[in-house]
Amino acid sequence: MRTLAVAALVASSLLPPPVQAKEVAGVNFPSTVEAGGKTLTLNGAGIRTRFFFKVYAIGLYLEQPSSDPRAILAADQVRRSELHMLRSVSASEMGNAIADALNANAGSAAGALKDRVERFKGMFPKAEAGEVITLTYIPGTGTVVGAQGRDMGTVPGKDFADALFSAWIGDHPVDDSLKQALLARG
Repeated sequence: MRTLAVAALVASSLLPPPVQAKEVAGVNFPSTVEAGGKTLTLNGAGIRTRFFFKVYAIGLYLEQPSSDPRAILAADQVRRSELHMLRSVSASEMGNAIADALNANAGSAAGALKDRVERFKGMFPKAEAGEVITLTYIPGTGTVVGAQGRDMGTVPGKDFADALFSAWIGDHPVDDSLKQALLARG
């Protein structure tokens, strides 16, 4: 009996610690969210700054938390980025900034993504400070853009979602320290 208890204790110590909710720049990211019929776990969270201005706090939620960006992008699983706006940004600024980062990571797929990127850019309304923008990839459906408390549209294709999420965790992220924060697993 004692051997079984010791084995259970050793096994539990090998498991990663449970992911906790995280506060970034006054934004509370819960440890889990529901999306695409799945419970997603907070993988990491950080702040996007541009020219010393805090633009948004972002949380990355995954079905299977990971610190490996290639594994995250390879998995055909539900994933979500939640962008909590820390300042007001025009629709064109937001759409163009994310599209530029997406294109920087698309590589040879950029041509095939061009029409979908243009459609994506058009889905963004003006974002006020305090607003939440969600980008949720759902296998077989595509990337659902949410803003102002509603779905703004869906962009089909895992290839699009992979290029989009690469803007933060790919080979050419918008910010290396933000990439590390999103891959910190909680």
